Amino acid sequence: MTIPSLRKASSSSSSSSSSSSSSPAAPWQVIALRYATKDLPPGHAVLDPDPHEGEARLDYYIWLCRNGDRTVLVDTGFAPEEGAARQRILLVHPVAALERIGVAPQDVTDVFITHLHYDHAGNLRHFPNATIHLQDAEMAYATGRCMCHARMRKPFAVEDVKTAVEMVYLDRVRFHEGDYTLLPGLTARLVGGHSQGLQILVVDGTTPLVIASDALHLRRYLTDGQIFPVFADYFRTVEGYRVLQELIEAGCEILPGHDPDVLTLYPRLDPDWEDAVVIRKVA
Repeated sequence: MTIPSLRKASSSSSSSSSSSSSSPAAPWQVIALRYATKDLPPGHAVLDPDPHEGEARLDYYIWLCRNGDRTVLVDTGFAPEEGAARQRILLVHPVAALERIGVAPQDVTDVFITHLHYDHAGNLRHFPNATIHLQDAEMAYATGRCMCHARMRKPFAVEDVKTAVEMVYLDRVRFHEGDYTLLPGLTARLVGGHSQGLQILVVDGTTPLVIASDALHLRRYLTDGQIFPVFADYFRTVEGYRVLQELIEAGCEILPGHDPDVLTLYPRLDPDWEDAVVIRKVA
């Protein structure tokens, strides 16, 4: 099977994001940090099967975007206790991973939460100076009547959702409705599907980069007709794949959310550490 590169052969220099500034944005460095993995044999028996077990191997990432002025963390990983309860292998605490590349928790200026599932929205209390960016639809979904159904609430950790609500009351959350410019050179798009308020982040550049998170767990889903078996809305999930295809045609490169091959397709930040790779570098 041919695995798509998730980028168009001839990249475009134009960007679909809008900026409030007439001057070009400072380039963003983007680093992917793998903090955990799930590598169970197919058919592994668990007492309460999780649809995530359908894939034999998933890796878990957080992503860091920085340009000198701002340090944006895309997702915050899961809490160790939550990962252990779900039989995930924690390789390094997300905070420790950031510290290893020289980023202290208090240095993070913005936290972009793609969605509130347990593996993307834990550890929020560790970033005391960050503004947390979240879609209205995601908070409504994670705290509303859909959570009365066990199957729909399974990807969420109640402690993480409670923490997100607490952050609202501490004036730490900035809510968004639909697409918006996060910062010059960073554009958010509401996709939904996997979770009702799932948002992706487009990083400007000669070849714009799309941090797809769970809008695309594995790159092969764009070609093999499969979808990830956890979703809030099937139609919006497949429409999200169409949006990603359109972004590829526009010259973008797509970074999947849980694909192990991210670690082999991009160069290591540190030759001795396989779990940190440079997706975009700055001169």
